[in-house]
Amino acid sequence: MDCRGLLCGMGNTGSMTSADELNEQYDADGSVTQVPERNDEVHAGESAVAQSRESAVTIPAGTVVLAATPIGNVGDASARLVVLLERADIVAAEDTRRLYDLARRLGVYVNGRVIAYHDHNERDKADGLLDQVETGATVLVVSDAGMPTINDPGLAIVRRAIERGLPVTCAPGPSAVLDALALSGLPTDRFCYEGFLPRKHSERVQYLRTLLPERRTIVFYETPHRIADSMDDLLDAFGPNRPMALCRELTKDYEQIRRGPIGEIRQSVIDDPPRGEMVLVIGGASNEEAEAAAPSTLSVEDMAVLAIDRALEDGLRIKDAIAQVVQEHPLADGSLANRKQVYAAVLKIKG
Repeated sequence: MDCRGLLCGMGNTGSMTSADELNEQYDADGSVTQVPERNDEVHAGESAVAQSRESAVTIPAGTVVLAATPIGNVGDASARLVVLLERADIVAAEDTRRLYDLARRLGVYVNGRVIAYHDHNERDKADGLLDQVETGATVLVVSDAGMPTINDPGLAIVRRAIERGLPVTCAPGPSAVLDALALSGLPTDRFCYEGFLPRKHSERVQYLRTLLPERRTIVFYETPHRIADSMDDLLDAFGPNRPMALCRELTKDYEQIRRGPIGEIRQSVIDDPPRGEMVLVIGGASNEEAEAAAPSTLSVEDMAVLAIDRALEDGLRIKDAIAQVVQEHPLADGSLANRKQVYAAVLKIKG
Protein backbone atom coordinates (compact mmCIF):
# COMPACT_ATOMS: atom_id res chain seq x y z
CA MET A 1 0.00 0.00 0.00
CA ASP A 2 1.30 3.41 -0.97
CA CYS A 3 1.07 5.59 2.14
CA ARG A 4 1.83 9.29 2.18
CA GLY A 5 1.57 12.19 4.58
CA LEU A 6 -0.77 11.56 7.48
CA LEU A 7 -1.17 7.88 6.61
CA CYS A 8 2.52 6.98 6.28
CA GLY A 9 3.57 4.06 8.44
CA MET A 10 0.25 3.60 10.20
CA GLY A 11 -0.53 -0.01 11.02
CA ASN A 12 -3.84 -1.70 11.78
CA THR A 13 -3.68 -0.49 15.35
CA GLY A 14 -3.46 3.10 14.22
CA SER A 15 -0.08 3.62 15.92
CA MET A 16 2.79 5.19 14.03
CA THR A 17 5.52 2.83 12.88
CA SER A 18 8.92 3.58 14.36
CA ALA A 19 11.75 5.01 12.28
CA ASP A 20 13.73 1.77 12.71
CA GLU A 21 10.83 -0.27 11.38
CA LEU A 22 10.53 2.01 8.39
CA ASN A 23 14.17 1.27 7.57
CA GLU A 24 13.60 -2.49 7.42
CA GLN A 25 11.79 -4.72 4.96
CA TYR A 26 11.06 -8.43 5.17
CA ASP A 27 12.23 -10.81 2.47
CA ALA A 28 10.08 -13.71 1.31
CA ASP A 29 11.91 -16.07 3.71
CA GLY A 30 11.17 -13.81 6.67
CA SER A 31 14.66 -12.34 6.98
CA VAL A 32 15.10 -8.63 7.46
CA THR A 33 16.90 -6.49 4.92
CA GLN A 34 18.01 -2.97 5.68
CA VAL A 35 16.78 -0.39 3.19
CA PRO A 36 18.27 3.06 2.68
CA GLU A 37 17.40 5.48 5.43
CA ARG A 38 15.16 8.39 4.58
CA ASN A 39 16.62 11.84 4.48
CA ASP A 40 15.90 13.39 7.88
CA GLU A 41 15.08 16.77 6.37
CA VAL A 42 12.62 15.23 3.92
CA HIS A 43 11.10 13.10 6.67
CA ALA A 44 10.73 16.13 8.91
CA GLY A 45 9.11 18.03 6.07
CA GLU A 46 6.62 15.23 5.41
CA SER A 47 5.79 15.02 9.11
CA ALA A 48 5.17 18.75 9.21
CA VAL A 49 2.84 18.49 6.22
CA ALA A 50 0.97 15.61 7.87
CA GLN A 51 0.60 17.56 11.11
CA SER A 52 -0.53 20.62 9.19
CA ARG A 53 -3.18 18.63 7.35
CA GLU A 54 -4.41 17.02 10.56
CA SER A 55 -4.57 20.29 12.47
CA ALA A 56 -6.44 21.91 9.60
CA VAL A 57 -9.33 19.45 9.99
CA THR A 58 -11.88 20.60 12.52
CA ILE A 59 -14.03 17.93 14.14
CA PRO A 60 -17.38 19.62 14.79
CA ALA A 61 -18.83 18.55 18.14
CA GLY A 62 -22.57 17.99 18.33
CA THR A 63 -22.91 17.67 14.56
CA VAL A 64 -23.93 15.14 11.93
CA VAL A 65 -21.23 14.91 9.25
CA LEU A 66 -21.97 13.31 5.88
CA ALA A 67 -18.65 12.20 4.40
CA ALA A 68 -17.99 11.06 0.84
CA THR A 69 -15.94 7.88 0.48
CA PRO A 70 -13.90 6.77 -2.56
CA ILE A 71 -15.94 5.39 -5.47
CA GLY A 72 -13.13 3.19 -6.74
CA ASN A 73 -9.72 4.68 -6.04
CA VAL A 74 -8.79 4.76 -2.36
CA GLY A 75 -6.32 7.55 -3.12
CA ASP A 76 -9.30 9.89 -3.51
CA ALA A 77 -10.04 9.78 0.23
CA SER A 78 -9.81 13.29 1.65
CA ALA A 79 -7.76 14.35 4.66
CA ARG A 80 -11.04 15.27 6.36
CA LEU A 81 -12.43 11.77 5.85
CA VAL A 82 -9.30 10.21 7.33
CA VAL A 83 -9.38 12.37 10.45
CA LEU A 84 -13.14 12.00 10.86
CA LEU A 85 -12.86 8.21 10.70
CA GLU A 86 -10.30 8.35 13.50
CA ARG A 87 -11.98 10.90 15.72
CA ALA A 88 -15.75 10.77 15.27
CA ASP A 89 -17.59 9.56 18.36
CA ILE A 90 -19.98 7.44 16.29
CA VAL A 91 -19.61 6.18 12.73
CA ALA A 92 -22.88 5.18 11.05
CA ALA A 93 -21.89 2.99 8.10
CA GLU A 94 -24.00 1.49 5.32
CA ASP A 95 -21.92 -1.69 5.56
CA THR A 96 -19.63 -2.04 8.56
CA ARG A 97 -17.46 -4.64 6.85
CA ARG A 98 -16.74 -2.30 3.97
CA LEU A 99 -16.06 0.52 6.42
CA TYR A 100 -13.39 -1.51 8.21
CA ASP A 101 -11.92 -2.57 4.88
CA LEU A 102 -11.66 1.08 3.82
CA ALA A 103 -10.06 2.00 7.15
CA ARG A 104 -7.54 -0.82 6.74
CA ARG A 105 -6.64 0.35 3.24
CA LEU A 106 -6.25 3.91 4.49
CA GLY A 107 -4.18 2.75 7.44
CA VAL A 108 -6.44 4.36 10.03
CA TYR A 109 -8.06 3.06 13.20
CA VAL A 110 -11.74 3.80 13.80
CA ASN A 111 -11.86 4.78 17.46
CA GLY A 112 -15.54 5.64 17.73
CA ARG A 113 -18.53 3.34 18.07
CA VAL A 114 -19.53 1.83 14.73
CA ILE A 115 -23.14 1.01 13.91
CA ALA A 116 -24.84 -0.34 10.79
CA TYR A 117 -26.93 2.37 9.14
CA HIS A 118 -28.64 1.26 5.94
CA ASP A 119 -31.85 1.55 3.93
CA HIS A 120 -33.72 -0.91 6.14
CA ASN A 121 -33.03 0.74 9.49
CA GLU A 122 -32.11 4.39 8.89
CA ARG A 123 -35.49 5.78 9.95
CA ASP A 124 -35.44 3.78 13.17
CA LYS A 125 -31.83 4.73 13.95
CA ALA A 126 -31.99 8.44 13.10
CA ASP A 127 -33.43 9.78 16.34
CA GLY A 128 -31.17 7.66 18.52
CA LEU A 129 -28.13 9.03 16.72
CA LEU A 130 -29.45 12.58 17.00
CA ASP A 131 -29.94 12.11 20.75
CA GLN A 132 -26.17 11.54 20.90
CA VAL A 133 -25.59 14.65 18.78
CA GLU A 134 -27.56 16.66 21.34
CA THR A 135 -25.10 15.53 24.02
CA GLY A 136 -22.18 16.84 21.95
CA ALA A 137 -21.23 13.76 19.93
CA THR A 138 -19.88 13.92 16.39
CA VAL A 139 -21.82 11.43 14.26
CA LEU A 140 -20.13 10.52 10.99
CA VAL A 141 -22.37 9.03 8.28
CA VAL A 142 -20.69 7.13 5.43
CA SER A 143 -21.99 4.96 2.61
CA ASP A 144 -20.19 2.23 0.71
CA ALA A 145 -19.08 4.67 -2.00
CA GLY A 146 -19.71 8.33 -2.71
CA MET A 147 -21.84 10.78 -0.75
CA PRO A 148 -24.56 9.58 1.66
CA THR A 149 -28.13 10.48 0.57
CA ILE A 150 -27.26 10.23 -3.15
CA ASN A 151 -28.85 6.85 -3.86
CA ASP A 152 -27.55 5.84 -0.44
CA PRO A 153 -28.76 6.06 3.19
CA GLY A 154 -28.60 9.40 4.95
CA LEU A 155 -31.73 11.32 4.01
CA ALA A 156 -33.65 10.26 7.11
CA ILE A 157 -31.08 11.60 9.57
CA VAL A 158 -30.68 14.84 7.60
CA ARG A 159 -34.42 15.48 7.65
CA ARG A 160 -34.77 14.66 11.34
CA ALA A 161 -31.76 16.81 12.21
CA ILE A 162 -33.34 19.75 10.38
CA GLU A 163 -36.65 19.16 12.16
CA ARG A 164 -34.88 19.03 15.53
CA GLY A 165 -32.73 22.07 14.80
CA LEU A 166 -29.44 20.15 14.94
CA PRO A 167 -26.44 20.98 12.72
CA VAL A 168 -25.56 18.90 9.65
CA THR A 169 -22.50 19.38 7.46
CA CYS A 170 -20.61 17.60 4.68
CA ALA A 171 -17.06 16.45 4.08
CA PRO A 172 -17.24 16.43 0.27
CA GLY A 173 -15.39 14.08 -2.01
CA PRO A 174 -15.79 11.67 -4.93
CA SER A 175 -19.03 11.70 -6.93
CA ALA A 176 -19.82 9.28 -9.75
CA VAL A 177 -22.51 11.63 -11.06
CA LEU A 178 -20.21 14.62 -11.40
CA ASP A 179 -17.24 12.60 -12.65
CA ALA A 180 -19.33 11.03 -15.41
CA LEU A 181 -20.89 14.36 -16.33
CA ALA A 182 -17.48 16.03 -16.58
CA LEU A 183 -16.04 13.21 -18.70
CA SER A 184 -19.04 12.79 -20.99
CA GLY A 185 -18.32 15.72 -23.28
CA LEU A 186 -22.00 16.71 -23.04
CA PRO A 187 -23.32 20.08 -21.77
CA THR A 188 -22.85 20.50 -18.02
CA ASP A 189 -24.46 23.89 -17.45
CA ARG A 190 -27.88 22.30 -16.93
CA PHE A 191 -28.43 18.67 -16.02
CA CYS A 192 -30.78 16.41 -14.08
CA TYR A 193 -29.88 13.33 -12.09
CA GLU A 194 -32.47 10.55 -12.29
CA GLY A 195 -30.91 7.84 -10.12
CA PHE A 196 -31.33 4.22 -11.21
CA LEU A 197 -33.62 3.42 -14.11
CA PRO A 198 -36.68 1.35 -13.12
CA ARG A 199 -36.00 -2.38 -13.02
CA LYS A 200 -39.08 -3.52 -14.89
CA HIS A 201 -39.31 -3.13 -18.65
CA SER A 202 -42.80 -1.62 -18.76
CA GLU A 203 -42.03 0.92 -16.04
CA ARG A 204 -38.68 1.78 -17.62
CA VAL A 205 -40.26 2.41 -21.03
CA GLN A 206 -42.95 4.65 -19.59
CA TYR A 207 -40.40 6.49 -17.44
CA LEU A 208 -38.13 7.19 -20.40
CA ARG A 209 -41.06 8.48 -22.42
CA THR A 210 -41.65 11.17 -19.82
CA LEU A 211 -38.05 12.35 -20.34
CA LEU A 212 -38.28 12.75 -24.11
CA PRO A 213 -38.84 16.54 -23.97
CA GLU A 214 -36.12 17.06 -21.32
CA ARG A 215 -33.67 19.66 -22.64
CA ARG A 216 -31.10 19.18 -19.88
CA THR A 217 -28.37 16.55 -19.91
CA ILE A 218 -29.72 13.45 -18.13
CA VAL A 219 -27.68 11.25 -15.78
CA PHE A 220 -28.64 7.70 -14.73
CA TYR A 221 -27.07 4.86 -12.79
CA GLU A 222 -27.28 1.33 -14.20
CA THR A 223 -26.08 -2.16 -13.33
CA PRO A 224 -24.32 -4.74 -15.55
CA HIS A 225 -27.18 -7.24 -15.57
CA ARG A 226 -29.71 -4.66 -16.79
CA ILE A 227 -27.59 -2.56 -19.14
CA ALA A 228 -28.46 -4.47 -22.33
CA ASP A 229 -32.22 -4.18 -21.73
CA SER A 230 -31.90 -0.55 -20.69
CA MET A 231 -29.94 0.30 -23.84
CA ASP A 232 -32.71 -1.29 -25.94
CA ASP A 233 -35.26 0.89 -24.16
CA LEU A 234 -33.11 4.02 -24.52
CA LEU A 235 -32.89 3.33 -28.24
CA ASP A 236 -36.66 2.93 -28.49
CA ALA A 237 -37.32 6.06 -26.44
CA PHE A 238 -34.72 8.51 -27.75
CA GLY A 239 -33.80 7.05 -31.13
CA PRO A 240 -30.35 6.04 -32.41
CA ASN A 241 -28.80 9.49 -32.83
CA ARG A 242 -29.10 11.11 -29.39
CA PRO A 243 -25.52 11.56 -28.01
CA MET A 244 -24.57 9.77 -24.82
CA ALA A 245 -21.70 8.46 -22.73
CA LEU A 246 -21.46 5.17 -20.85
CA CYS A 247 -18.99 5.58 -17.98
CA ARG A 248 -17.85 2.49 -16.09
CA GLU A 249 -15.46 1.78 -13.22
CA LEU A 250 -14.83 5.49 -12.66
CA THR A 251 -11.52 6.42 -10.98
CA LYS A 252 -10.20 2.85 -11.24
CA ASP A 253 -7.22 1.80 -13.35
CA TYR A 254 -9.57 0.21 -15.90
CA GLU A 255 -11.96 3.16 -16.09
CA GLN A 256 -13.70 3.28 -19.47
CA ILE A 257 -15.79 5.97 -21.16
CA ARG A 258 -17.78 5.01 -24.26
CA ARG A 259 -19.02 8.08 -26.13
CA GLY A 260 -21.23 8.24 -29.19
CA PRO A 261 -24.84 8.12 -30.38
CA ILE A 262 -27.21 5.79 -28.53
CA GLY A 263 -27.38 3.33 -31.43
CA GLU A 264 -23.59 2.98 -31.50
CA ILE A 265 -23.28 2.58 -27.73
CA ARG A 266 -26.04 -0.03 -27.73
CA GLN A 267 -24.14 -2.06 -30.31
CA SER A 268 -20.96 -1.79 -28.26
CA VAL A 269 -22.83 -3.17 -25.25
CA ILE A 270 -23.89 -6.16 -27.36
CA ASP A 271 -20.40 -6.72 -28.77
CA ASP A 272 -18.49 -6.06 -25.55
CA PRO A 273 -20.76 -6.24 -22.47
CA PRO A 274 -19.48 -3.78 -19.84
CA ARG A 275 -18.80 -4.89 -16.28
CA GLY A 276 -19.04 -3.02 -13.03
CA GLU A 277 -21.30 -0.21 -11.92
CA MET A 278 -21.85 2.40 -14.59
CA VAL A 279 -23.24 5.86 -15.18
CA LEU A 280 -25.19 6.76 -18.32
CA VAL A 281 -25.15 10.37 -19.49
CA ILE A 282 -27.70 11.28 -22.19
CA GLY A 283 -27.72 14.50 -24.19
CA GLY A 284 -30.79 16.70 -23.73
CA ALA A 285 -33.46 17.15 -26.38
CA SER A 286 -33.07 19.82 -29.04
CA ASN A 287 -35.82 22.43 -29.27
CA GLU A 288 -37.37 20.51 -32.16
CA GLU A 289 -37.23 17.20 -30.29
CA ALA A 290 -38.66 18.75 -27.15
CA GLU A 291 -41.60 20.27 -28.99
CA ALA A 292 -42.30 17.06 -30.89
CA ALA A 293 -42.21 15.03 -27.67
CA ALA A 294 -44.36 17.34 -25.56
CA PRO A 295 -46.01 15.32 -22.79
CA SER A 296 -49.27 13.71 -23.83
CA THR A 297 -51.71 11.37 -22.14
CA LEU A 298 -51.67 7.67 -22.92
CA SER A 299 -54.25 6.31 -25.31
CA VAL A 300 -56.49 3.42 -24.28
CA GLU A 301 -54.39 1.17 -26.52
CA ASP A 302 -51.15 2.33 -24.82
CA MET A 303 -52.67 1.60 -21.43
CA ALA A 304 -53.68 -1.86 -22.62
CA VAL A 305 -50.11 -2.64 -23.74
CA LEU A 306 -48.71 -1.35 -20.45
CA ALA A 307 -51.23 -3.43 -18.48
CA ILE A 308 -50.32 -6.60 -20.39
CA ASP A 309 -46.62 -6.03 -19.67
CA ARG A 310 -47.36 -5.29 -16.01
CA ALA A 311 -49.43 -8.46 -15.61
CA LEU A 312 -46.71 -10.62 -17.14
CA GLU A 313 -43.82 -9.09 -15.21
CA ASP A 314 -45.55 -8.86 -11.81
CA GLY A 315 -47.69 -12.00 -12.02
CA LEU A 316 -50.90 -9.99 -11.66
CA ARG A 317 -54.38 -10.67 -12.91
CA ILE A 318 -54.99 -8.55 -15.98
CA LYS A 319 -57.82 -6.67 -14.25
CA ASP A 320 -55.52 -5.74 -11.36
CA ALA A 321 -52.83 -4.61 -13.79
CA ILE A 322 -55.38 -2.47 -15.65
CA ALA A 323 -56.50 -0.89 -12.38
CA GLN A 324 -52.92 0.08 -11.54
CA VAL A 325 -52.16 1.50 -14.99
CA VAL A 326 -55.38 3.52 -15.14
CA GLN A 327 -54.67 4.99 -11.71
CA GLU A 328 -51.09 5.90 -12.64
CA HIS A 329 -51.99 7.59 -15.94
CA PRO A 330 -54.87 10.05 -15.64
CA LEU A 331 -56.32 11.70 -18.73
CA ALA A 332 -55.63 15.32 -19.73
CA ASP A 333 -58.55 16.62 -17.65
CA GLY A 334 -57.43 14.67 -14.60
CA SER A 335 -60.11 12.00 -14.87
CA LEU A 336 -59.35 8.29 -15.14
CA ALA A 337 -59.78 6.16 -18.23
CA ASN A 338 -62.64 3.70 -18.37
CA ARG A 339 -61.33 0.32 -17.22
CA LYS A 340 -63.80 -1.57 -19.39
CA GLN A 341 -62.47 0.21 -22.48
CA VAL A 342 -58.90 -0.66 -21.53
CA TYR A 343 -59.92 -4.29 -20.93
CA ALA A 344 -61.60 -4.39 -24.34
CA ALA A 345 -58.37 -3.09 -25.89
CA VAL A 346 -56.44 -5.84 -24.08
CA LEU A 347 -58.74 -8.51 -25.53
CA LYS A 348 -58.33 -6.99 -28.99
CA ILE A 349 -54.51 -7.06 -28.71
CA LYS A 350 -54.54 -10.65 -27.51
CA GLY A 351 -56.84 -11.59 -30.38
